[in-house]
Amino acid sequence: MGNNAGSAQTAIPAGSGDIGGVASFAETLSGHDLQLRRGRTTALQVNVGLLCNQACRHCHLEAGPDRTELMSIETMKQVVEYARACSFQVVDITGGAPELNPDLPYLVENIAPLTPRLLMRSNLTAMAENFSADLMDLFKKVRPVIMASLPSTNVSQTESQRGAGVGQKSIDMLRRLNDLGYGHEGTGLDLNLISNPVGAFLPVSQAQAEKQFKRVLQRKWGITFSNLYTFANVPLGRFRQWLKQSGNFDTYMQRLCESFNPCALEGLMCRNMVSVSWDGYLYDCDFNLAGGIHLGGRQTHVSGMEGPPDPGSLIAVGDYCYACTAGSGFT
Repeated sequence: MGNNAGSAQTAIPAGSGDIGGVASFAETLSGHDLQLRRGRTTALQVNVGLLCNQACRHCHLEAGPDRTELMSIETMKQVVEYARACSFQVVDITGGAPELNPDLPYLVENIAPLTPRLLMRSNLTAMAENFSADLMDLFKKVRPVIMASLPSTNVSQTESQRGAGVGQKSIDMLRRLNDLGYGHEGTGLDLNLISNPVGAFLPVSQAQAEKQFKRVLQRKWGITFSNLYTFANVPLGRFRQWLKQSGNFDTYMQRLCESFNPCALEGLMCRNMVSVSWDGYLYDCDFNLAGGIHLGGRQTHVSGMEGPPDPGSLIAVGDYCYACTAGSGFT
């Protein structure tokens, strides 16, 4: 089963139209004589639910404390069988806040042996609030790479995006992870940080930001980590609503469009990833999941998928894709 392999790039109508006076993403691709097609799919992203203990302003999925969508253990079993059939090089567990799914330990323990690299995303405060010896023992056993969100080394800036009290709780959890060996060279326990700008801005240089984060976190709190990744906020969901309400939408879309980097297409994560939602349906990426655009333009459940998507199949695009191709892009 593969995506539409026609000659024209599939554009997503939802969310298009009023895009700040800039050309649509599909038009920009066409103007550069480019198409966005799949390579070999090597990564599986698993969204285990939209429940989250935070309601971040930048969240494209609109995750939050009032969301009830959670992946069932039955669906997790189907995801595990799909991973077994496909031998993915990377499995990326995300949410919402994955720690709030009570069946997360089942998924982690059963999918970890099927991939050489397991990623576990966390907003840090959900991990802190659900910290248990059993979960940490499981992490030490299967050794997932922890991908922790931290918008800023400035506590007040972090809390302006994520809510009161979040900044200090995040710092405290990073210190606890360091105590477990995460983020220290030679332990094999990678602790990577992800930083999204606070507001309608594009991220600064990743290398520059990593140096600054390492210097400040070490000096203030003695915290060490492995790598920092900086990404632009995607104009979907709650962040799109905020851009509109604050009068920043047009300017932000123009910034994204002006920063379009055709060279970034080669490394986009959607080219080698398939994303499965909490209810088991498949998408090209987490952003198409948020936009409700299924893999290949039709609903396909993970239980009915025999293998990875076909190489060369077209990936549906929306105007929010500009965020993935701004500067160095999402890789």
